[in-house]
Amino acid sequence: MTELPPDPTLSGSKPRLGNYDLIVVLFCGLLLISNIGATKLIQFGPIITDGGAILFPLTYILGDVLSEVYGFRRAKRAILMGFGLSVLAAVTFYLVQIAPAADAYTNQEAFEAVLGFVPRIVLASILGYLAGQLLNAYVLVKIKERTKEGKLWLRLIGSTVVGELADTLVFCTIAFFGVITGWEFFSYVLTGYLYKVLIEVVFLPITYPVIAMVKRHEPDYVPGAAVRV
Repeated sequence: MTELPPDPTLSGSKPRLGNYDLIVVLFCGLLLISNIGATKLIQFGPIITDGGAILFPLTYILGDVLSEVYGFRRAKRAILMGFGLSVLAAVTFYLVQIAPAADAYTNQEAFEAVLGFVPRIVLASILGYLAGQLLNAYVLVKIKERTKEGKLWLRLIGSTVVGELADTLVFCTIAFFGVITGWEFFSYVLTGYLYKVLIEVVFLPITYPVIAMVKRHEPDYVPGAAVRV
């Protein structure tokens, strides 16, 4: 009679679980919050940006963690999940917007102003996000194929430079080209791009230990391995 392997739940020991699901939840949450914040333009003197700039760069940091630790396929899975949730959020806000307001509800115009369905903004947001995040993951993994565990800073900054450029150009062009004109548009694009890249550089001392911690607690991680694209 063949003996069954011991059940770890009965022996008191617990199987080691990775952090992939937690990182994906944080990634998608930051994305949705940033998309709402991006509906407001913010200006500090001659500098114009949008509210999404506050948290959105953090999605690239988490995207780097996903690509570095879990490879391109699982990073792409998280990116597509975020894309799907962004589309769902946009459709939900639109349905709520066109639904008849109750007599006691007096904030219909305010709701439409902040969360109202603006096809141009929605299209810019989801296409910019998709292009930027996929390029970010692709570049990081391709660099890791050559550098293995070394030169993490090169992978983090190199992928961000490419990914954020694509994201910023796509979003700003679709969302605000013609709305913001001349030098102000150029300043808006350049400021947003440089700010997002700078955030990545500033957060390197935090990103390094976060990636190291995730690697230590990920039972399936193989040092130096990279999922080929």
